[in-house]
Amino acid sequence: MNKPITHIFYTKAVDLLKKLIATPSFSKEENNTAAILNSFFKEQNILAENFLNNVWAKNKYFDESKPTILLNSHHDTVKPNKGYTLDPFLPIEKEGKLFGLGSNDAGGPLVSLIAVFLYYYERKGLKYNFIIAATAEEEISGHNGIEALLPKLGNIDFALVGEPTQMQMAIAERGLMVLDCTSHGIAGHAAREEGDNAIYKAIKDIEWFRSYQFDKVSDLLGPVKMSVTVIETDNKAHNVVPAHCKYVVDTRVNELYTFKEVLEVIRENVKSSVQPRSTRLKSSSIAIDHPVVKAGLQIGREYYGSPTTSDKALMNFPALKIGPGDSARSHTADEYIYIDEIKEGIDLYIQLLNQLL
Repeated sequence: MNKPITHIFYTKAVDLLKKLIATPSFSKEENNTAAILNSFFKEQNILAENFLNNVWAKNKYFDESKPTILLNSHHDTVKPNKGYTLDPFLPIEKEGKLFGLGSNDAGGPLVSLIAVFLYYYERKGLKYNFIIAATAEEEISGHNGIEALLPKLGNIDFALVGEPTQMQMAIAERGLMVLDCTSHGIAGHAAREEGDNAIYKAIKDIEWFRSYQFDKVSDLLGPVKMSVTVIETDNKAHNVVPAHCKYVVDTRVNELYTFKEVLEVIRENVKSSVQPRSTRLKSSSIAIDHPVVKAGLQIGREYYGSPTTSDKALMNFPALKIGPGDSARSHTADEYIYIDEIKEGIDLYIQLLNQLL
C-alpha cells in the first residue's frame, strides 16, 4: 500500500469517530456503537466477530504459526458531566478540534488503531499477525469487556493499548484496589454519654491512611497512594451515637508491592475491618528492553509511569499503553481531541510497528 496514509486511513478514522461520538455508548450499553463498528468493518470487506459488546477482527493472512500483536482500545464512555456547554453527542469540528463525548477517551486512540489495522490488513509476509479489538466496559473495569474476550483471541505476544497518552509510552500503570472499611463501636444516646462512637474510631484510622507512607517508592510510579474518598454511617438520628462508620479508601499500588502485601500492612495498623472490593486491577509494567518499547525509543517516544489504570491491567502478556490525545481531557466537559493528533497518532503507530515487521 503506497497510497498516502493521511489521505486514505486518516479520513476513514475521523469519519468513524464522528459516528461513534454521535451514538451513546455508556458502559454496559455499547450495543449501538458495536453495530457501527461491525458495519464499518463490513464496508472494508473485513469479517469482524462479536462477543457481548466486543468487536474484533484478524488480519487477512493471519498465520497461527506466527506471533500475534493485539491492537486494543475501548468504545464505551462515561456519562457526560454537568459542565457540558455543547451537545456531548454532536461531533463538532472547530479550530482544529473534534468535540464530543469519548472523542479523546478513547475514541481517538481507537479509530487510530483501527486505521493502523486497515493499513496492515492485506499485507503478506508480516512477521506478526494482527488482531484489532474494540472492547466494552473499560470505564467501569467490567467483566464483560477485554477480560471476557481474551480467552477467545488465542495466544497474544504483546499489545498496544490505545489510551490518550500524547503518543508517549506508558510502560507501567498503578494498580487499583478499592477498600471498604468499617469501624465498629456501640450505639448509645448522645446526651447521656452512652456508647462507643464508631466515627471517632474511624477518624483515628483515617488519619493513619492519610499519613502513612510505604517504604518502597517506584522510579516510574512513585509511592503507594491511599485516599479516603467516602464516609458514612447508617445512623440518621442526630442524638444517637453510631455503632458503625463505613468509609472507602482508593488505593493506588506501584509495581513494587502486591495487593496482598499492602493489605497486610493496612490490617496491621488499623482497627477497622478492611475488605477489598476487587484485586483484579493489578499494577503492570512492560520491560524497557522489550522490542516494542525499544522501537518507540528509536522514533523519539519517551516512557513514563501512568497514574491511571486501563485494560492493560487485565492482560497477562506485555502491553504498552500509547495513543493520541491527552489524559487530562478525559471525562471533562466539552471533551475534544485535535484532528492532527489522530493523524500523527496513526503515523507514529505505523512508524513504531514497521521496525518490528
